[in-house]
Amino acid sequence: MWDYNDKVKEHFLNPRNIGELPDANAIGHTGSLRCGDAMTLYMKVETIDSEERITDASFQTFGCASAIATASMLTEMIKGKTLAEAETLTNQDIVDALGGLPAPKIHCSVMGAEALEAAIANYRGEEPPGHDDEDRIICACFEVSEKTIRDAVWESNLTTVEQVTNHTKAGGACGQCKPDIARIIGEVLEEKAQALCDIEPESERDRKIGRLIAEVIAPQLTGHGGGLQLVAIDGDRVVVRLKGACQMCSNNQGTINDFVQQKLRDEIDEKITVEVGG
Repeated sequence: MWDYNDKVKEHFLNPRNIGELPDANAIGHTGSLRCGDAMTLYMKVETIDSEERITDASFQTFGCASAIATASMLTEMIKGKTLAEAETLTNQDIVDALGGLPAPKIHCSVMGAEALEAAIANYRGEEPPGHDDEDRIICACFEVSEKTIRDAVWESNLTTVEQVTNHTKAGGACGQCKPDIARIIGEVLEEKAQALCDIEPESERDRKIGRLIAEVIAPQLTGHGGGLQLVAIDGDRVVVRLKGACQMCSNNQGTINDFVQQKLRDEIDEKITVEVGG
């Protein structure tokens, strides 16, 4: 049984704004009954003082307590906001407003954010984001697209297949898509690394860190089917990305803390901290 906090329980047991909204002019659907979770968000958008504002919202959902609580909280969060303000909401904003969700239930907040995106697109007469012909399905069991996985990895700094499953459900059934998920994680982290900047060592200490990672740490991980790439050095903070088998390992944080970080502390400076991502 999941350990839900009091706010999640309150929104599950006493959901706000539940049911179809008869005069809705913006409707967003996400998920599917075949996958076990589905949500429909209804919004009424009116132009007030030259701004498009959400004056009412409601939902219908088929899913667990987290899905109901997420949808309930979402409707409360968007009522009164302009469309421009609503567009900035993320699934993490919903999670934070609920006071947190169990990691395997984060995908429910993602579903809420996707329903909001779809409703705004519907109001504007546009196709829902991520539903074009080129957005291929990676996880057939839960109908999760490559775009959905890429967006989750980029926006939430995900580094493992397990984290992607928690956020999107992809890989949570037969598991055949896990190699593809690992590939996508690697590609997105590579893109993020390039977006940061090329590393130009500013000191002899930074050069030592780079050499130790390239010549000692990374080769040891490569020998076990994994890998490591230096992304950035910011004072005592060293940012890396994992590659290969290290991405899929459930104990990759142990690899970072007990091997990579400890090696850098032993050889260079005990104040160094190592993190994944960027």
